[in-house]
Amino acid sequence: MEHFDSNGLVIIGSLIIIISYLFNLVASRYSIPSVLLLIVLGVALQGLVSATGMKTPDLIPILEVLGTIGLIMIVLEASLDLELERGKRKVISRAFFTSLVTLLLSAVIIGWMMTIYLKVNMTTGLLYAVPLSIMSSAIIIPSVSALSSHKRELMVYESTFSDILGIMLFYFLISSMEAESVGEMGLDVLLNLSLTVLISLVASYLLIFLFQKIRTELKLFLLIAVLILLYAISKMFHLSSLLIILVFGLMLSNRRIFFPGKIRKYLDETQMSGIFDNFKMITLESSFVVRTFFFVIFGFTIILSSLVNIKVWLVSILVLAVLYGIRFAWFRLVIRKDIYPDIWMAPRGLITILLFFSIPENLAVAGFDDGILLLVILVSSITMAVSMIKYRKQPQKGVTLEVKGGMNDQLPADESLPPEEETVN
Repeated sequence: MEHFDSNGLVIIGSLIIIISYLFNLVASRYSIPSVLLLIVLGVALQGLVSATGMKTPDLIPILEVLGTIGLIMIVLEASLDLELERGKRKVISRAFFTSLVTLLLSAVIIGWMMTIYLKVNMTTGLLYAVPLSIMSSAIIIPSVSALSSHKRELMVYESTFSDILGIMLFYFLISSMEAESVGEMGLDVLLNLSLTVLISLVASYLLIFLFQKIRTELKLFLLIAVLILLYAISKMFHLSSLLIILVFGLMLSNRRIFFPGKIRKYLDETQMSGIFDNFKMITLESSFVVRTFFFVIFGFTIILSSLVNIKVWLVSILVLAVLYGIRFAWFRLVIRKDIYPDIWMAPRGLITILLFFSIPENLAVAGFDDGILLLVILVSSITMAVSMIKYRKQPQKGVTLEVKGGMNDQLPADESLPPEEETVN
């Protein structure tokens, strides 16, 4: 058999989804990232195909498309779970500054390392360093269910901010390499961000207003298609496309905040409540399917021979040392308390791969080995898995609170409040 027929592809695709579901069960039980298991499955399929002599098409274009859609669905899924309440300002600000500081410091130090490894200037070194400096929300968001509610929310915010800030920084570097002066570069960034925020707000209000007026049942995938279209068009103009998805998700899940006072009369809460519940379910299911095929195909396309290169191992170890060293220093010096397993939860994944694919051909450097990507992704994912397993084995103390009815309830560990938010009435 020299190639796959259509029936064979259907069978393989169905089996992959079933296996991915089983991986999710294993991940929730043993705190092993399902993404790591999917990559291993892809590598195993590659070995099986090679052993049988089957011919496979070029899967890189498919990988890029799946990665883009997967990123959109993952950020959308995360934003639909985030509640913007006054009491969460501390969590949001902590997550933002943690992602910003660790991203910038990691990018600068790894960028300097890349100037030595690739023999390029600092700007090009940063272009290769930024993707490696971004946390993967695609891996973190599905893997944090075992954490307390506070830690889980913090990690979702941090990984989402890391994705958005990293993408903005990546395209900022590309623009800076094309700009004629520093002033022009700064103006481009300011206009880019301002225009993206404006488009995000206007588009989100219009979508919510229009879709609550649609009474037919077939509208949720239409909404997803419109969001993907907006993302693709804004990306063509080098806008911060992911910000549009994040703003829409936040506005949909926090619509009472974004429709205050007299504006609320334009919000049909009965209609929007049903749309939100169904849309959240479809987003969750779609994200699962897209993420499954992306990481399996990524594992399938990995060139394992690159792992025998000593230089690849050396660069990868140095990159990982920088990532965890900066994260450790930040948490010990700034956060100070309740910092585990947060320090070790810094996997690289989908967005790292996507941005490397997005480096323009005229700016690409031939000396970079893709094995570095593989090692950094695998080791960072395994590190997170080990830390999560260790965290689960530690007994988590509940917090006794007095509720309105006058009875004392023992909160389960999963819902206990963080130290700074514990209160006793």
